[in-house]
Amino acid sequence: MEVMRVLHMNKGNGETSYAKNSTVQSKIISVGKPIIEEAILEISCNNVIESMGIADLGCSSGPNTLAVISDIMDMVQATSRHLGRPVPELRVFLNDLYSNDFNDIFMSLPAFYNRLKEEKGIEAGSCFIAGMPGSFYGRLFPSNSLHFVHASSSLHWLSQVPAGMESDALRHLNKGKLYISKSSPKSVLDAYSLQFQKDFLLFIKSRSQELVSGGRMILSFMGRRSADPTTEDSCYHWELLAQAIMSLVREGRIEEEKVDSFNAPYYAPCAEEIKVEIQKEGSFIIDRLEAFEIDWDGGAVSDIHTAEGKLLTGQRVAKTIRAVAESMLESHFGIGQDVMDDLFSRFAVIVGNHLSKTRTKYIDLVMSLIKKG
Repeated sequence: MEVMRVLHMNKGNGETSYAKNSTVQSKIISVGKPIIEEAILEISCNNVIESMGIADLGCSSGPNTLAVISDIMDMVQATSRHLGRPVPELRVFLNDLYSNDFNDIFMSLPAFYNRLKEEKGIEAGSCFIAGMPGSFYGRLFPSNSLHFVHASSSLHWLSQVPAGMESDALRHLNKGKLYISKSSPKSVLDAYSLQFQKDFLLFIKSRSQELVSGGRMILSFMGRRSADPTTEDSCYHWELLAQAIMSLVREGRIEEEKVDSFNAPYYAPCAEEIKVEIQKEGSFIIDRLEAFEIDWDGGAVSDIHTAEGKLLTGQRVAKTIRAVAESMLESHFGIGQDVMDDLFSRFAVIVGNHLSKTRTKYIDLVMSLIKKG
């Protein structure tokens, strides 16, 4: 799987788009908001900044993208006024892979600038927003050009399927599964862990060169509390999606070999794995590292113990996963719209049944890092 080409959230504003199905990601951003505010305050208190460089890595598209930027602007403005200093001009870079729906973001900028002026008194000339396409597993910005980096719901995506597990590998190690599961051999667990270590170390090294001394990063992504990568809170949504796909395999609508050769470029690490790579690279101080529980459906209210509530909850989760994973599934399995619709209808039922018995949660890891002087 060519992750750089294939991985993107569903584009546009349709019923299956990421823009309409990113409530979970919005909840994750809201959980991390106080930590962002704390970091912005520290940056502003410790430095007199005329032009602040800000990057949102893995920005995607839809309402969450510019909402984050708007919140950061509010924080910078409030902090500057509290300190009795001029509000710095803001250089904002929105980053994602080349296949991201940047057009949607750019088309929404005129309305965004109008709101800045009318509601916050911020002129467009004091805030410069630009797209920066490319993988954050490598350099994106000039040296010492950024003061603040934000990345939410993106670092659990790997740069590639782990080595030895590509779709054209001679031997498929994880048959009948899409990701790590209880039945996965140790070689699969080790391959995923190694790929995460390699990717995250490269991410940290790249940002260490781009951030100024004292610069801050707030990183938020799917993880797990346990050292065991097969725990339900880190991988079970993939397990249930595999069940839905295998039901289509049994009907001859999807080839079993296609399932055996698919491995999601995803990894939910534990806190210790993260700390090891940060300490190995050596450029950052870990200021905070916290874990939060997030409902699979973003916390929407439904009585999961009724037939209707069970179905609605399953459908909300299925739409969220579809908005994120459809591009990869479509590319790998080559299935049409009708089969995709059927797949996620089945997935919704499976998820609803699962959550009616046990409310499995996502674990959201949020960390605040400070670039050493």
